[in-house]
Amino acid sequence: MGEKVLVAHASKYGATAEIAEKIGEVLREAGLTVDVLPAKQAGDPSSYTAVVLGSAAYIGQWRREAVKFIKSNQKLLAERPVWIFSSGPSGKGDPVELLKGWRFPGKIKSAVETIKPVDVAVFHGVIDLDKMNALERFMMKNVKATPGDFRDWDAIAAWAKSIAAKLKK
Repeated sequence: MGEKVLVAHASKYGATAEIAEKIGEVLREAGLTVDVLPAKQAGDPSSYTAVVLGSAAYIGQWRREAVKFIKSNQKLLAERPVWIFSSGPSGKGDPVELLKGWRFPGKIKSAVETIKPVDVAVFHGVIDLDKMNALERFMMKNVKATPGDFRDWDAIAAWAKSIAAKLKK
């Protein structure tokens, strides 16, 4: 039986969903069976041999559906290899440095400690002020977030290839 991988994501405007699709594409190219689904539709992950979970991060918080998925499935997730990613920071430079070492919200710290993910990544995100409401635009200006698409597709593909390599061993 081959590896069956779930790539679950929580995206507000679609940028994180596109990162998840790219990860799924790279894993499929490596010969793995992959389902890429929104976290709220992913359901029970017990039929998967590995899980990649990603969420958009806004002001240090994950999307509610990603938090719910990781907390409600932490025992199952602890029994299989899991990779976690956040997308969010804009601007140039290392995303973790831009976030002063932040990798995931404190709200899911105990779940992450239970699961013991193989790796936790942070990718640059997209800030599209045209898609945001007035409060979100105000908050982005307040934190001096740089609008634009800062996703590093090479870094995302390289991370996905490292997942494939681990699963193919």
